[in-house]
Amino acid sequence: MKILSFVGIKGGIGKTTLSYNYGEWLAIKGKKVLFIDLDHQSNLSQTYSVYNQEGTVGVIFTGKGQVKIHHVGDNIDLIAGDMHLDDIETSIENNTNKNMLLYMWLSDNYDPLNLGQYDYVIIDCHPDFSTATKNAIIVSHDILSPITPSEHGYNAKFNLEERIDEFKKEAIDYTTRKSYVTAQLWFVANMIKHNTRSSHDLMDALKAEREKGDNSCIATIPEKELFNRSTLDRESIAKMAEDHTIYNRQRDFFDDIDKTFAKITDKL
Repeated sequence: MKILSFVGIKGGIGKTTLSYNYGEWLAIKGKKVLFIDLDHQSNLSQTYSVYNQEGTVGVIFTGKGQVKIHHVGDNIDLIAGDMHLDDIETSIENNTNKNMLLYMWLSDNYDPLNLGQYDYVIIDCHPDFSTATKNAIIVSHDILSPITPSEHGYNAKFNLEERIDEFKKEAIDYTTRKSYVTAQLWFVANMIKHNTRSSHDLMDALKAEREKGDNSCIATIPEKELFNRSTLDRESIAKMAEDHTIYNRQRDFFDDIDKTFAKITDKL
């Protein structure tokens, strides 16, 4: 089982859209996926028409009740987001083990909930560095963060790198001095346009980083309304591609996305 978290410091970078489409792509490829929605806006849950506020991720942090796993598609299950998660985070702020609650829940429920059946656990985080996001980072094998063509979008890359490095030093086993944070951080250049200065500047900056040996940006996804609207329309790119009429109309785009997701999977 591989645990992936989609993390971002700022909103509007396509984080939920990317996690949704990647998870759907994995499912169509025959992998069993569990989504965990740690964004209190619950956009990922709503994409699957799950609005129930019982048995949500909030239970993981409060310990009150039982988590409900929703079966939302072929090879896809979901633990729904909680619209009050930000309030729950505030209520546990003084807990000494607040950053380890998801770790402990996964450990305690691995056998009872048969979590080992999943090939991938994909965690969609709120765009911040809150307690819930820190919990996701601790349990993750890899972290994926979209960066977009804007000054603040690119700077968010360094902001996230710095925060994770600091958290890695903070979240340690005091007996062994080893960090609980072991995830590799990767970036995806998202919403890239071929004809804008900001997109060219971002790609040039990433190229310069690669020349210096920084290969943390592992994929590029072009700006495409079809992709951006997939969560709103509640139909993933992978499912759209199964419609021959739609596929033939956008063949190059669908083929590129398929190759991009395959590249990400191979890298992880």
